Order: sequence, then structure tokens, then C-alpha cells
Amino acid sequence: MSSRLDSKTIQTPATSAFELNDTRGVRVQGTVLALALRPEKGQAMALAERLSLTPENGVIGDHGTSKRRQVSLLDVAAWQAACSEAGTTLPWTTRRSNILVQIEGTDLQSLVGRSIQLGTAHVEVLGEVTPCHFMDAAHDGLKDALASDWRGGVYARIIESGVVTPNDVISQIHSSQ
Repeated sequence: MSSRLDSKTIQTPATSAFELNDTRGVRVQGTVLALALRPEKGQAMALAERLSLTPENGVIGDHGTSKRRQVSLLDVAAWQAACSEAGTTLPWTTRRSNILVQIEGTDLQSLVGRSIQLGTAHVEVLGEVTPCHFMDAAHDGLKDALASDWRGGVYARIIESGVVTPNDVISQIHSSQ
């Protein structure tokens, strides 16, 4: 599986003046691994084959209604590290994120304030998803394990509508601003 993912996550050198002048040096390459919805507040997550995202409604079929926190992303390596620290193995949906990703060459924290392409959707990453008490209800110590190094993931708002499916490539959107 990793060789298939590696072929989609090869980093390329900067090719534009914007990229060359990017003082943060963030070059996003990654892959969508899995998708899930929260059909009702507090209910079990439902795995999905695709997510439809809109600026007006966030993730279609998800109970969330925030205009800022419309979609959440969780990095698979961060989730595995948190579970290891908590001494457990749990499905990623325990975290209640919409999109499980594998990011190469950076971490989700460094994407805050950046626009990324997820499938055909364009989103702006706004901040950290702070772990709540429900994480300790799932497994004692999970909340603290997720709080370290932004392991709980990030949230984003949707700029342009689109569809996200497993194996979609994640890339940073560059502008001439």
C-alpha cells in the first residue's frame, strides 16, 4: 500500500515565484485515506465512499453547522502515535474527524492559514481541533495523548464546493497574492 501512496506523494521543487518566496517552506503533498460523517450529534460515525463539501452547508450529511469548522482532517501518523501513547488501538473514527489523511513532508499544524485542494474541493485550514472529554470516554488517557503535537487534527472552512473520495491527492493551492 505504501508504494501506491508514495507515487502520489512525491514532492516537487518550487516552480513559481510564489513558491520560491514562501518563507514558511510548506509544500503540501498528501493522500485522502478514508472518509466519515457524523449523521447525528453524539451518534456513531458512518464511513463514506465520498463527501460532498459546500461553503453554505459544510459536509453534506454531517450534523455540524459551523461556518468556520466545516470539515475536519486527521493525520493517520498522529492518530497512531496518540493511540500508542494511550496504550490502545482504536478505529480512526473514534476521533470523530471527517477525513483521514496521510501528509508527506510536513504536519497538519503547518497548514493553518493555507488553502489546500481536497479532491475537487478548495478549503482553508483554520485551526486545531481541540480534543474533548468524549475522547477519554472512548479510552482513558486518549484526550491527553491527542492534545500533544496537534494530534487531534485540524479544521477548515470550505472555499469552493467539491467532492472528496479516498485516494484523492491533497495539494496546496498557490495564489499570486
